[in-house]
Amino acid sequence: MNAWVLHDINDFRLEAVEEPIPGKDEVLVEVKAAGICGSDIPRVYQNGTYSFPLIPGHEFSGVVAKTGRNVDDGWIGRRVGIFPLIPCMDCIPCRKKQYEMCRHYSYLGSRTNGGFAEYAAVPAANLIPLPDRVSFEEAAMLEPMAVAVHAMRRIAPKAPETVAVCGLGTIGLLLILFLREAGVRQILAIGNKDFQKQMLGRLGLPEEAWCDSRKQDAGRWLTEHTGGAGADLFYECVGKNETLTWAIDHTAPGGRVMLVGNPFSDMILEKSVYWKILRNQLTVTGTWNSSFSFSEEEFTDRKTEETEKGLDDWQYVLDRLARGRVSPSCLITHRFPLDELEKGFHIMRDKTEDYIKIMGIRNGIGNEPNH
Repeated sequence: MNAWVLHDINDFRLEAVEEPIPGKDEVLVEVKAAGICGSDIPRVYQNGTYSFPLIPGHEFSGVVAKTGRNVDDGWIGRRVGIFPLIPCMDCIPCRKKQYEMCRHYSYLGSRTNGGFAEYAAVPAANLIPLPDRVSFEEAAMLEPMAVAVHAMRRIAPKAPETVAVCGLGTIGLLLILFLREAGVRQILAIGNKDFQKQMLGRLGLPEEAWCDSRKQDAGRWLTEHTGGAGADLFYECVGKNETLTWAIDHTAPGGRVMLVGNPFSDMILEKSVYWKILRNQLTVTGTWNSSFSFSEEEFTDRKTEETEKGLDDWQYVLDRLARGRVSPSCLITHRFPLDELEKGFHIMRDKTEDYIKIMGIRNGIGNEPNH
């Protein structure tokens, strides 16, 4: 089969490799769509990965082509999304079913071969069946959508609250998509690209809810747009000292700050900023990955709670997709055949074009649900 193989830092090649043989608890997935994550760029061009050679790609979907000997062959032919984290199932977080915080995990596309290939071997437990109306492209965005939903749900926004989102990459925009679906209307967005403003328009956010931090003082803008009160919730999706300070300075007394963005460098708080956390009794918390149910029993246990809190993040997203409540495809800015995917990597690496989500599709059908 053809696959994009990372042999070393900045040595990324499309080449013919052996088709993987699924292990006893795995399936072979024919990849139909695969998205490039922002983390794939430093992985390929700057930092490398945990071992070489390796096939990257952790945002992908497809059709089950083969099953291992312990896997029900009823999976064959089914359309699936894939949860990329492979937990150890033995550490303390895993025992609590908090798999996103596993201490000894593997991961498709960074620690083991992933989805930038014609076929990928995937643990059967990591599959999520797709409803007919959910396209392969949408399913390839399940992972970043679930990450955004995880961040959103951890601080439980309420419809009347004012919510600020700083940082409008893929996760920040998906966060706004799901905030709006959840009924939150007082959303203030801070970005630094004209293209982001266009994307916000596609998500239904009015122009006055957008602050261009290149041209405006974001702190003063937040003060003006909250009547001096500050935001009830502040999602920091950048990972820089400056934006973290904005978040703490402009969150209302008793408010919540969610740290979403991976840090660019050391994060250091000035004494005056730290004081504001104390004196305003702010809740400052972090988020990592997303929740997933690894067995029917776990999912059933959650469902019997009869509340939306009972759904894991992936089921929450899939429910919204299946009911047509969200449409993330508006954020896909580029599509390439999988064997031309390097064009997308170059766009993201060199910033030659505006982009949000770049998608690789196979056989021209990544955008079509299978009815």
